[in-house]
Amino acid sequence: FPTRRSSDLSKKYPVLFNVYGEPAGQTVMDRPPSLWHLMLSQKGYIIMSVDNRGTPAPRGREWRKSVYLKIGIISSSDQAKAAKIIGDWKFVDKNRIAIWGWSGGGSSTLNAMLRYPEIYNTGMAVAPVPDQQLYDAIYQERYMRTPEENPEGFKNGSPITFAKNLKGNLLIVHGTGDDNVHYQGTQRLINEFIKYNKYFTMMAYPNRSHGIYEGEGTTRHLYGLLTRYLITNMPPGPVE
Repeated sequence: FPTRRSSDLSKKYPVLFNVYGEPAGQTVMDRPPSLWHLMLSQKGYIIMSVDNRGTPAPRGREWRKSVYLKIGIISSSDQAKAAKIIGDWKFVDKNRIAIWGWSGGGSSTLNAMLRYPEIYNTGMAVAPVPDQQLYDAIYQERYMRTPEENPEGFKNGSPITFAKNLKGNLLIVHGTGDDNVHYQGTQRLINEFIKYNKYFTMMAYPNRSHGIYEGEGTTRHLYGLLTRYLITNMPPGPVE
């Protein structure tokens, strides 16, 4: 929560959701926040994270298996429902809700922005999977089977399907040498945005891998870019 006096709870603050959303990991953990999130909270953002169904939280078999054949669908729905509820809290400015994530979190960010444009003001998607047909079989087909067996699931679970819905501020960041989530998927999404005359911001890091860390100054530049984009498009701090 922003480092402000308790009396400021009568005001409304912007929220930044940190999301992952995939079966491979969870974000709601008993651990200290990242220094970047801490810095953003000092500037006046509420930093939040929600684990949707399917993440490896200790909530039982049905929780984990509910997303089978529905990757990207149930997760984005759960995240949006949580964001809508939180947006109604008295100290939250529901008109300033942002979301960001990396890899699966980048995919979740795209799904949030494109499926629920009425909820999210700003999104920052790093190394996302816009089209599930381009991700590696050992992961994607474990949960979705093959595109031939589950064509509707692959289509409806992919953010690219909903490109025409973009309304808010969207930043996409991708390394052109990504050896995990191939850059080709982002190129496909860009073409869809162009087709529907949708405007967004794109940063390609030349020949960087999935971690986008190679090269002098890369990490500092990336987090500086994210910070500037968030502050510019969704200013921090409370409103009356």
